[in-house]
Amino acid sequence: MNNITPVHSQDELHARLLAITGAYPQDQVFLLCDSNSHRHCLPLLRRGKLEALLPETHVICLPAGDQNKNIDSLSLIWQTLSRNGATRHALLLNLGGGMITDIGGFAAATFKRGIGFVNLPTTLLACVDAAQGGKTGINFNGLKNEVGAFCPAREVLVYPAFFQTLGKSDLACGYAEMLKHGLLSTPGHWQEVIRLELADVCQAGFSGILMRSMQVKADIVAQDPTENGLRKCLNLGHTVGHAFESWSHEQQQPVPHGYAVAWGLICELYLSMRLLGFPKEPFQQTIYRIKEVFGALPFSCKNYPSLIEKMHHDKKNSGDKIQFALLSDIGQIHIDQVVDEKTIEESLDFYLDFMGY
Repeated sequence: MNNITPVHSQDELHARLLAITGAYPQDQVFLLCDSNSHRHCLPLLRRGKLEALLPETHVICLPAGDQNKNIDSLSLIWQTLSRNGATRHALLLNLGGGMITDIGGFAAATFKRGIGFVNLPTTLLACVDAAQGGKTGINFNGLKNEVGAFCPAREVLVYPAFFQTLGKSDLACGYAEMLKHGLLSTPGHWQEVIRLELADVCQAGFSGILMRSMQVKADIVAQDPTENGLRKCLNLGHTVGHAFESWSHEQQQPVPHGYAVAWGLICELYLSMRLLGFPKEPFQQTIYRIKEVFGALPFSCKNYPSLIEKMHHDKKNSGDKIQFALLSDIGQIHIDQVVDEKTIEESLDFYLDFMGY
């Protein structure tokens, strides 16, 4: 189970990092980042005692982009750790978005059969998704997250000031996961997420809502750390969303993961209403909020076969049946719901009608 620690100022961030790293020999502390977090976020850390603690030889910088979450980058991390004398008592600080926390966690889980690591997510999406929950891994053989391990970070440090470097699209991607967590939790939390404005991530109350969103996932993962049951509910929006995402890449017009999940939520909430009686009012409030923030993905009924074929390849399916995590109400979760192709096409019809296509 991750220990999630909010830090509200640069001084608090430094104090917490010094407290964590103080338990390790100075030459055994390493930091992994990508070109974006190296430029925008690392300067916030390298000050005073931390600057001496993180010499250039102990900073591993990867090119930004999920395409670099691969075995070559993983090998580079291992080589750098080995070349600089990392032992089983080393610590790896992962400073970046989901790509960095995924590959950094996997590198730490496997180097010397496991060293400690701490995640410092620098994107909203990484905060509410990849940085916590213990899933680590890399893309392999053309498949996303094909090789990995369950291994939780020793701590996740949440510093919202990092998000000030993000554009609207990046913030929206994280917001999609927060909407999902709101639907999986309570009407009160869902309402505060629906009303959340993304214009200022340092606004009063933002950190509290963010921490409550993270706690939704943390509580679910604590009950099912290796995804044998309840944790499957975190797939809400993703069965259709992953199909949208993969299809957009085929069209050479790729959409961000968070956008695809948000659009997937529209279809899967429709299925929840159609099959399990999900209430109309929260359904309408959620889908109109999604349309407002994320716009629309244009496709047509001729694309249905391709989309449904991709849903068949979702790794959470059983056999040739397409399975969903659906809701009968906010917080009322039903996993492993088998839905036939005709009903899935109905949800796609609804999406197109709602979006005006």
